[in-house]
This record gives sequence, C-alpha cells and structure tokens, in this order.
Amino acid sequence: MTSVGAIPHPRDILLGAQAAANLLPVCDHYSGVPARMRKSLQLQAQMAQEFGACVFDVTLDCEDGAPVGAEAEHAALVATLACEATPGARVAARVHPVDHPAFEADVATIAGQAGHRLTHLMVPKVDSLDDVLLAERAVDRAGMAHLPLHVLIESPAAVQQAFAIAEHPRVQSLSFGLMDFVSAHGGAIPASAMGSKGQFDHPLVVRAKLEIASACHAHGKVPSHCVVTEFSDLDALRSAAGQAARRFGFTRMWSIHPAQIRPIIEAFAPQQEAVDEAAKIIAAGADANWAPISLAGVLHDRASYRYFWQLLERAQHTGRTLPRAVQQWFSVPLISTP
Repeated sequence: MTSVGAIPHPRDILLGAQAAANLLPVCDHYSGVPARMRKSLQLQAQMAQEFGACVFDVTLDCEDGAPVGAEAEHAALVATLACEATPGARVAARVHPVDHPAFEADVATIAGQAGHRLTHLMVPKVDSLDDVLLAERAVDRAGMAHLPLHVLIESPAAVQQAFAIAEHPRVQSLSFGLMDFVSAHGGAIPASAMGSKGQFDHPLVVRAKLEIASACHAHGKVPSHCVVTEFSDLDALRSAAGQAARRFGFTRMWSIHPAQIRPIIEAFAPQQEAVDEAAKIIAAGADANWAPISLAGVLHDRASYRYFWQLLERAQHTGRTLPRAVQQWFSVPLISTP
C-alpha cells in the first residue's frame, strides 16, 4: 500500500521494510478433481460477495489431481479454468515436483497460458534452494518472470534448508507437508503424528513446524500450515487451526474440503473485541503522530502500534468489520488479485 499524497500511510511508517511483506488470504483451498475445481471457484466467488473480500485462495492441483498418463490434459484443464475464473478470483496451481517428468510441461502450459490470471505457482517437494532455482527458470521460460512461487516443505532435508529457501525473493510462502514429512522418516515417527492431535505432540514434527514458521517470519514470507485429513471432524480442524495460529505462528492454512474453509478463516481471524481495541490504539497513535502515548493506563509506542496495525490488516482480509476510526486507511484492498 502506498502513501496518499504527501502524508505517509501508517503501514509505511509502522512496518518500514516489512511493508513489503506478503499478505495472503488465511485459507488456501486445494482441489484437483475437475468438478470440484469448478465448484471451488464458484464458492470463492460467492464468499467474496458475502465477506466483501476474497477470503481464500483456490489452488488447482496437478500433483495429486492429474490421472497418471493424463498429466498434459489435466494441466490444460487447469489453465482453462484459471483463465475462465471470474474477475477478482485468486487462483493458483500446484504443479508436479521439479524432478517429475511432467514438471516442465505443467509449467509451460499453466504459466504460459494462464500465468496472467494466477496469484502464484505452488511447487511441491522442494528440498533445497537449487529446486527453487529450477522452478524459477522454468516459470521464466514460460514468460512469467514475476509470478510468485510457493513451496512445499516435505522432508527433513527441506526443513534444514528452510531459511535459505524462504530468503529467495521469488518465494512468497512456505507450506508444511505433514504426511510426506512423517513418511520420510522411515517409520521413526509413528503414524499417529499424521493426525490432527499427534502432529502437535511429536517433537520432530513440532520442530519442523517451528523452523518453517521462523524462517518465513525472518524473511517476511507467509508460513502456511498443513492439512487436517479428518475432514469430517470439524472440531479437530478448529483445534488444529487454533493451535497453528496461536501457538506456532502460522498465518495461513490448507483446506482440502469446502467444509474446512469457514472454520479456518474463523480460527485465523482476530476477535471483534480485539479489532475494536486495535482501532482505538491506532487512531490514538495517529493523532499523536506515532509518538508514545498512554491509553487506559497502558503505554503504547511504535512496537505496539506495529502489532495492532498488523492485527487490523488481518481483520480486513478475514472479513471482520473495521471501526470507522480506521476505515480511511483500508479503502483499498490489502490483498491484490490478478
């Protein structure tokens, strides 16, 4: 967000270099079956009207969605659906891993034909910075040199490289691939760690999540939490999403079923009381030209202003109602669409 006239915008003042940090919807919904991909895009449009903002991304999936032997046809369908999406839609695509025979063709078709409509490209099974560079070159050859990359961290080697991967300027977000990560340990981690409860208890899984979240925050990127496979158990989903947001520092989460979308948005959205309090603090800080103030007996300065400003940003892109005192700074959506 830029300044208005000669008056600096609070985002520029409070975040400084962090103002370039990426703001993304808190939910990333994955779909690979043709009928479900279409329904996901329809649901996105409906909920955008309801919330007044595009509150989740739709990622059209080639890795798990493409039938074996029909990878080219599936990639062509993904490109077509992305191009046909309604204006304002936030559509992405997950391609095959960089070492898969279909990777180059996926990128050439999807980025080449629909790159102008994509918010980003998800690259799975990234183990190192070299994998990121391979993906970057492939996207550039398709003519989309500015298309952001999201990467999926799914192995112990990838976790060890998380900071180097997050530092790459084209990487916008790191996601955690829980099931592949557990499987990569050759049985050393029990299967229960792939479930909604066990994944928050096993030390190696917890360490991986913290490394990914920390790497993202160190470089101004978005940490995206893994799926909850028990998609019919919404209580388990709410618990996992709440822990991911409040205890582990994730600001985004995957959905694999439409019923998971609203609970994820709710879990990552600030409570309305917190939004109202943040608005009072930011309005008072602006009146004081961002000098330290005392409000209700509590000291506030640039550090707390920064925190509460970011809370307001999160409120906006989760559809919360912003108090009138701060609405002037949020007239332009924070999250851009193609």
